[in-house]
Amino acid sequence: MAESLPQEMLTYILSFLPLSDQKEASLVSRAWYCAAQNALRETNVQYNIPVSSASLPAIKSLGLRGITCISLTNLDDSPASHEVLECVAYHLGPHLQSLCLSGGSPSEAAFVALILGCPALRILDLSGCNSLFTSGMLLAQPETAQRVQQVLSGLCELNLAGLWDLTDLSFNRLSSCAPSLERLSLAYCHLTFELGPAWGSLGPQDSSPSQLSFHNLLRFVKERAGRLHALDLSGTGLLPEALQALGQVAGLQLQELSLHGCQDLSTEAVAALCRLQSGLISLDLGGCSGLADGALVAISRGLGHLQRLSLRKLQRLTDAGCTALGGLQELQSLDLAECCLVSGWGLAQALGSGHRAPAPLASLSLAYCASLKDHLRAKLRRNLRSRSLFPQLHQELEHQASGPKEPPQPQGPSLLMLRALQELDLTACSKLTDASLAKVWDWDWRCG
Repeated sequence: MAESLPQEMLTYILSFLPLSDQKEASLVSRAWYCAAQNALRETNVQYNIPVSSASLPAIKSLGLRGITCISLTNLDDSPASHEVLECVAYHLGPHLQSLCLSGGSPSEAAFVALILGCPALRILDLSGCNSLFTSGMLLAQPETAQRVQQVLSGLCELNLAGLWDLTDLSFNRLSSCAPSLERLSLAYCHLTFELGPAWGSLGPQDSSPSQLSFHNLLRFVKERAGRLHALDLSGTGLLPEALQALGQVAGLQLQELSLHGCQDLSTEAVAALCRLQSGLISLDLGGCSGLADGALVAISRGLGHLQRLSLRKLQRLTDAGCTALGGLQELQSLDLAECCLVSGWGLAQALGSGHRAPAPLASLSLAYCASLKDHLRAKLRRNLRSRSLFPQLHQELEHQASGPKEPPQPQGPSLLMLRALQELDLTACSKLTDASLAKVWDWDWRCG
């Protein structure tokens, strides 16, 4: 009966099965094999292909399966690499949506030839591909740039992280070929700043052939404000004035912003950003060593829809600042790793209070929080052994036949209130004991 189903319907059914079951189903018949192969074509699965002659048969096979997401490793300017790139363009190019060349060293001509064979690209990762930008001549020919623009008209995400040879001219040439960009990463690029009111007022003719300037980036953001939703400027040394200028761009509605390692940022600049870009759902301020409790208060007040927050290595952040996290009612992921002054008390007050609905937090990292104290464990034990709680547990054990009961609720502020938690990182929290973890695991077991 299943054989009579349209292959699209059979593919849809098999997509609900675990990978092992899909593999077994593919052995039933040719129709089931094709349906199982189609079910495996997930957009979030990236195939890593080492660049060598031995990979050519695999590339052809992946082409028959319509794979849409690949990463090429060990890419250089050798004849073998050219052969692999030609094979990728021919067999995978027509349906390739995501291409990663991170850390590779292709020639400019080989890169352009590859891109021209990939008309469906939506994601392009060129992080660390400095060889493409060393000469400053990539896409310098108008005819070539026009052909590349036709191919990259649907590109939504561009990763240019770690390109020390990237300049205003080369960035403008490449970005102009991608008019639909929504996500851009310039993380750890060498960004230069010229303070003054003229930021962003210079025209394309003023683009520098020798450096990547903030005024050029700001002009780009102004031109793409209506479409740009995600920026990664980690490690660029972004200044407080630059962050405020970025937040003030008319029409800009950022959803994701990463500023990891921008050590010169101030609490005032972060507060201004939160007022101006209140729609942010993801913010990374890890390693911004100039920030303290005030920044977290500003985040809580201004970013009510924040879902992911990283404050890793904020060594001035204290428990008092963590109490402000209670204002982030939609927070799903929180990274406080290496916040050496955080003991857990403020976190429990903010996220584990019984006076409000528990936060939907699914991922929490407290790794290397040296001040995470054993008093948290004692609080958990008191909660679990309180007079109002213990009789319920005792009665549950004696009368299991009477049917399941709701798990007991901890009394007072406690991280045990985080019922949606799926990932918890307590690496190197040396002041916690086995008893602390045992209580957490016991609570997780009782809650199913």
